[in-house]
Amino acid sequence: MPASLLVRHAVRSDYEQWLPLWDGYNAFYGRSGPTALSPEITRMTWLRFFDAYEPVHALVAESDGRLVGIAHYLFHRSTIAIEPVCYLQDLFTVDAARGQGVGGALISEVYEHARQAGTPRVYWQTHETNHTAQQLYDRVAERSGFIVYRKVF
Repeated sequence: MPASLLVRHAVRSDYEQWLPLWDGYNAFYGRSGPTALSPEITRMTWLRFFDAYEPVHALVAESDGRLVGIAHYLFHRSTIAIEPVCYLQDLFTVDAARGQGVGGALISEVYEHARQAGTPRVYWQTHETNHTAQQLYDRVAERSGFIVYRKVF
């Protein structure tokens, strides 16, 4: 992990550095060019991080004044728990920061916020081909065994 790594909540002035990370994350999952998210979705996502009525949160990893990673998480209700559960929706680091502990530091900070919120669990998903990230995930969590289905309209 870079010696100067700081994981913190995103602030409005982070937008210019956050946006390339967001775009990189989306490109990694095939949302670029003709399949890119609309600018409206990006704008609304950013605004939600600063809306006290939204359960969506953004963390950034900063090293030497530059953002090198992002994590977005949200709390939601569940039918199997009284407390809200925490879903780690997006996690991304720049190529140069991979393998240096940035992703693990972001996950640890999400865990801490979840503990503070009294949630019983944190969960996330990744693509089955994302083997690099799975090496980290297998160290910091357990696979649930569930398979995700979806229908896009």
